[in-house]
Order: sequence, then C-alpha cells, then structure tokens
Amino acid sequence: MSAGGAFGGNRGLRPVPPEKGVFPLDHMHECDLEKKDYLNCLRSSGHQSEKCRDFSKKYLQCRMEKNLMARQAMSELGFEKEPGLESSEEKNNESIDN
Repeated sequence: MSAGGAFGGNRGLRPVPPEKGVFPLDHMHECDLEKKDYLNCLRSSGHQSEKCRDFSKKYLQCRMEKNLMARQAMSELGFEKEPGLESSEEKNNESIDN
C-alpha cells in the first residue's frame, strides 16, 4: 500500500472548500417540486434552458430559502431584474433628482 492511504489520497492535506456552484444535496427533498417543474420544462422545451429560466430561478430561490446554498443576489446568478420593477432605493433616487 502507498504512503498516501488506501485510495492514493494524502491524509495530511487540509480539505479544500467546494468551488462556487457546488452545494449540499437536498436530502430532505425540500425543493423537489421546483426541481421537477424545472426538469419537466426542460423536457417539454427540447432542453432549451432559456425557456425555463423562471423555473430555474424558483428552484435556486428555494435552495437559498432552505439554506441549501449560500444566499446571493439573483443578478449574480445570471438573472436580470424584472422589467418594470424598481427597488425602493432607485425610486428614492428618482424622487430626489426631481
């Protein structure tokens, strides 16, 4: 057997945190409905993911709400702001400018 352990790994190295995009599995099936909706959408749209963005967004929001992934702004995950929706800060800035 090698000095690195039974499976060739070096037991003395510190564990490395997962890269962005890697998060815990949903063992308790807390977001199964959202996941199934998204997968059904992909199947019915011929796997054209842009047609299923709303389902993808709902799935990611569920994962964040259930602490299955770190909270992040949806814009950082590739989702733009909804057209016609402004944050209260943007509205306040407009009223100050006028």
